[in-house]
Amino acid sequence: MNKRYSLHKINSASEFSFSPAEYSYFKYGDKFFAEKFAKELFAGFIAEHQDILDTDKEIVVLPSPYMAIPTASNFLCFYFKKHLDFYLFQKGKKSSIISKINRNHTYTTDYGTLSFEDRKNLIANDTYYLDKDFLRGKLCIFIDDIKITGSHEFTVNKILDQYSVNADFLFMYYAELTNFEIDPKIENYFNYYTVKDVQDVVEVMSKDSFQYNTRIVKYILGLDSSNFDYLTSKIKKQHLDDLIELAISNNYHLLKEFENNINTLTQTEIYYGN
Repeated sequence: MNKRYSLHKINSASEFSFSPAEYSYFKYGDKFFAEKFAKELFAGFIAEHQDILDTDKEIVVLPSPYMAIPTASNFLCFYFKKHLDFYLFQKGKKSSIISKINRNHTYTTDYGTLSFEDRKNLIANDTYYLDKDFLRGKLCIFIDDIKITGSHEFTVNKILDQYSVNADFLFMYYAELTNFEIDPKIENYFNYYTVKDVQDVVEVMSKDSFQYNTRIVKYILGLDSSNFDYLTSKIKKQHLDDLIELAISNNYHLLKEFENNINTLTQTEIYYGN
């Protein structure tokens, strides 16, 4: 089985069945909307495809591939799992298992600005790993927040073929572009709908529901010195400590584009707390 489900279909460049404002906050680390979207996604899916979950197979949920810093879809996946597990509990079934596809590289390019071919070529240079023996015979649900060109799904399917994974696969999205006359760059329209500048990022980071994801870490590390100094003066020390730990864990200190800001963090009292 290889199926796809999306809650919202993007058929228009100006009218949407979901809130671009909420989506923008979600992409920049507001977990409140990750939880909201996950609840909506599960409700929509179970209303149409309850039969898929009527299986004796173990269920594995996987967010889009990442290295060390979770993507926004990871939080969507986490909250989706909560609803899925309660449903399985009510049916007297085993809870699902969360897993991941590991990636070995990262990049600074803003994915939302790229065409299908550019996206495919970019991620083709990456290397991935999954445990094919662990996934064998299971129902694997791959969860992502949005499908624009399908390059990630293409890549995951390529990985599954490469590893000869013998399992059932379901690709699930909160939203999917279904009108291919619309420019793929509409993804950036959603990404930056409400979070447009460094002041907006500071506002998101001040919320109790904030948690770092790959997008916001790359955004901060890519700021010019003036905006970077502004942001680091406005956010909590704990956020600064977490930022440098995440940056190093993802090998961002090896990327020239991020080098100056990482060095600024590590060479001051911000990180070491002296």
